[in-house]
Amino acid sequence: MMEIPNGAISGAIKDNQARSSFLYKFMSQLAGRTWLCAALLGCGWSVSLAFSTTLLAESGVHAVTERNYLIAPASLIESLNQFSAQSDIKLSFDAAALEGKSAYGLEGHYTVQGGLDFLLLGSGFQAVAEADGFKIQKVPEAANEVVTVLPSIQVAATSVSRYVATSSVTATKTDTLLRDVPQSISVLTREVIQDQAIQSLGDAVRYVPGVGVSQGEGNRDALIFRGNRSTGDFFIDGMRDDVQFFRDLYNIERIEVLKGANGMIFGRGGSGGVVNRVSKQASWDSFRELSFQGGSFNKKRITADINQGIHDKIAFRLNAMYEDSGSFRDGVNLSRRGISPTLTILPTKRTKVVLNMERFHDHRTADRGIPSFNGAPFKVGRSQFFGDPNRSNAEVDVLSFNSFIEHRFDFGLTLRNQTNYAQYDKFYGNVFANGPVVADLVPLGAYDNTTDRENVFNQTNFLYSLNTGPVSHTLLAGIEVGRQVTNDVRRTGFFNNNSRLTRLFVPLSNPITQAPITFTTQEQDANNHSTVNITSLYIQDQIEILPQLQAIAGVRYDKFEVDFVKTSGDGVNLKTQDDLISPRFGLIYKPIEPVSVYTSYSQAFVPRAGEQLTSVRVTRATLKPEKFTTLEAGIKWDIRPDLALTGAVYQLDRDNVITVDPNDSSRTFLTKGQRTKGVELSLSGQLTPNWSVMGGYAFQEGEIINSDSDLGEKGATIGELPRNTFSVWSRYDLTPKLGAAVGVINRSDMFASTDNRVRVQGFTRVDAAFYARLTKQVRAQVNIENLFDTKYIASVHNNNNMSPGSPIAIRASLIVNF
Repeated sequence: MMEIPNGAISGAIKDNQARSSFLYKFMSQLAGRTWLCAALLGCGWSVSLAFSTTLLAESGVHAVTERNYLIAPASLIESLNQFSAQSDIKLSFDAAALEGKSAYGLEGHYTVQGGLDFLLLGSGFQAVAEADGFKIQKVPEAANEVVTVLPSIQVAATSVSRYVATSSVTATKTDTLLRDVPQSISVLTREVIQDQAIQSLGDAVRYVPGVGVSQGEGNRDALIFRGNRSTGDFFIDGMRDDVQFFRDLYNIERIEVLKGANGMIFGRGGSGGVVNRVSKQASWDSFRELSFQGGSFNKKRITADINQGIHDKIAFRLNAMYEDSGSFRDGVNLSRRGISPTLTILPTKRTKVVLNMERFHDHRTADRGIPSFNGAPFKVGRSQFFGDPNRSNAEVDVLSFNSFIEHRFDFGLTLRNQTNYAQYDKFYGNVFANGPVVADLVPLGAYDNTTDRENVFNQTNFLYSLNTGPVSHTLLAGIEVGRQVTNDVRRTGFFNNNSRLTRLFVPLSNPITQAPITFTTQEQDANNHSTVNITSLYIQDQIEILPQLQAIAGVRYDKFEVDFVKTSGDGVNLKTQDDLISPRFGLIYKPIEPVSVYTSYSQAFVPRAGEQLTSVRVTRATLKPEKFTTLEAGIKWDIRPDLALTGAVYQLDRDNVITVDPNDSSRTFLTKGQRTKGVELSLSGQLTPNWSVMGGYAFQEGEIINSDSDLGEKGATIGELPRNTFSVWSRYDLTPKLGAAVGVINRSDMFASTDNRVRVQGFTRVDAAFYARLTKQVRAQVNIENLFDTKYIASVHNNNNMSPGSPIAIRASLIVNF
């Protein structure tokens, strides 16, 4: 029996289907070399391959139809019995001969032959097709007579794919192929994040069709999902990450953007779409990576990623970051730091525990951009600040603790439990332009806000696979409970010690003021204490009706209780309870295995809570939740295992909408309904082994369909919604050590808000990057943003807060592995 040196085969084979597919193809190519022992590092597990590749190649075409299996690691006899039940295939074997042998378990989509081969890895037995099923028999002794020593080989991550993810747990809470999810999903892999030097969610969605970036008042993440602005639909590892700040990605493995209503999976929120960040976990690979970055506008950043197995059952990982950077905007700067240690523990063969904490601090200038003039952004130098940068600051401290526990019972049930506890302390202040330019003057306003929040969420999921005749089921049932306590105080700024002067006009020649400002909580300002309790129950069934026809059906119940107290003004004390039902239904038809055609229906609700109550007059009417309903149809085509094309057409209706006042960002108003319709296309993966690409096109139309406000009249176009967007990022590796990339982003005109009085011009921006591997341990990277120095508006908040895009900016990175 021969061996390949430890570490000979490694790469990003992260999901079970990819592993078994890789093993089958690899072994099939080695037909005639009958025995192989390999250590598969980089996948988090090691196995001995002790089956005949010649026999595998002969029998692998017996059953080409894939089924979804969920079999926990157990004795080989028990695993085979579960496989027989889940596949409806007759298996015959000698139980005495298999006594004492174990299997690694099986989760994901497999053919019958592929699934059996995986279960039998290292056992010395093989599955042989018979007329009425399969027979498990010992590998013939003759197989040992020919021993062939193979040279060491390396399988790099690019042999699987740089820019394509094949499956996701987030979309269904089960490990499901993306083409079997009836929903538009974009995944930014680790390689995409590295190649584009992505450090924020705003950077992350630049090449995602159907998603845009909003300004977020210069102090928080805000994205536009299919015409719907959201500052709350952010998740980490499937758990709500519910506070408003700018998230850093130093401890993130990949980013998943799910579009459409997602109430069944995520509960409240999940409206026009969500972003889920998948955090880095500790594994048993030993590596250390330091990254140093510097560049235009005094950019300085360092990150560290250290991973080490400290015991055969315990692994440790530490991610840390520090940044101190300036900006092309006058007086604007940024300082942030974070540290995130993680432990992965395997107390038993069937149990996995992940423990994580993060301490994060972000301090930056809150930059609200430029005002409008005559229905367009005011033409001024990109660096010009309006207001006072010294008194416009945003600061947040985050402390979070997370745990994940998974246990696979020997009868096929999987239990997963997650807990998230987080504390957030945030302050931000603004001195900013709060009106259009008039007669060479611009009005300034001011306010500040303090938010203290404590979150506790716990989620428990049960997963089980079974067959009812020829129909297979993957069942999910779960419960989520949570409590959110928020204290929020807002103060209005008064200029020159004048208790009536909330707006100060300054000349365009010097739009920065040093006038004294007094901050006081007024009757209309938030001075709120709210407690939110959430209890959720949900159930979902992923059904394989026929090999070519699948369905997914689920429903979620959310009990959402709000105890709201406002102490300023006339005082408000309201207690409400919403009982919300969020259904989801989808059909998937697969004319051939790589292609799926789907249709889906889903709903989600956004109850009023937290910051949604800070700038609206709180009554029982305004506390009524928003409702989102999505109808979607699409096609997903895995052209090759490393190249995927997707397309979707959708309609998204939103009822009881809270909309920001186009002329006063401190106020909001209610519209009765809006509708967005659109088409999305995306392509990601490898065009050739050396050529990686990702990008897409979106056509979107959105309008107010029912309103009593002249700030958003019926028929008005939804703000921040360009009709056409196109983006593509393309990397080509010239040699194994040198590569280059180019990115193109195009956005058509859009309105800044629902009153349609200010139009923001479209633009085309070009980015570029260069890559070099200097030594085995050191690589260098240069990213160039806005290569041709295009002048454009990158994001808006309303008619008079619009952020200019950066001029040409260069960032150089040095990455050291040791």
